[in-house]
Amino acid sequence: MKRLVSAILIAGLCTTPAFAGLKPGDLAPDFTAQAAVGGKDFTFSLGEALKRGPVVLYFYPKSFTRGCTIEAHDFAEAAENFAAAGATLIGMSKDTIDTQRKFSTEECRDKFPVAADPDLSVIRAYDAVRIAPTASGDIVSDRISYVIAPDGKVIYSYTDSAPDKHIENTLAIVREWHDQHPKQSTNSQ
Repeated sequence: MKRLVSAILIAGLCTTPAFAGLKPGDLAPDFTAQAAVGGKDFTFSLGEALKRGPVVLYFYPKSFTRGCTIEAHDFAEAAENFAAAGATLIGMSKDTIDTQRKFSTEECRDKFPVAADPDLSVIRAYDAVRIAPTASGDIVSDRISYVIAPDGKVIYSYTDSAPDKHIENTLAIVREWHDQHPKQSTNSQ
């Protein structure tokens, strides 16, 4: 684990301190959630996804907003790289499944799923609620990315309101994990 953190710091990927609710070594709360990929609904199960390899779970404030759209586009462009490294990728926000269905097609470009958490239950379990409400007073998630190993433990967390480094950082960790566990990486998302 220390090697993973060192690799990130040496590579200069963490330019500012990043603090997420869960820390490396913490057990990630298991969950199932309504999700959509390519406009089609399904039930996402973290436990089932972890059987295939690590999971990149990223929380974002609101679908169809500027930063969240940029982040979705960037994750979509990198989706094949995550899959090649054996990782399942999923985004989650407070939005409804109707919104996520549309977002999964238009902004995620049918490349990866997004889950709906309108009651904030998963967002709260991951301590990912944004401290300050939005200008309209809505409570939303912060922009936090986690990499969760198949044993259910968080191996990386990153919080930054800018979407820029979330993809680069999580992909570096997933690739490092894959290199250290090549026989455990069987995801074919």
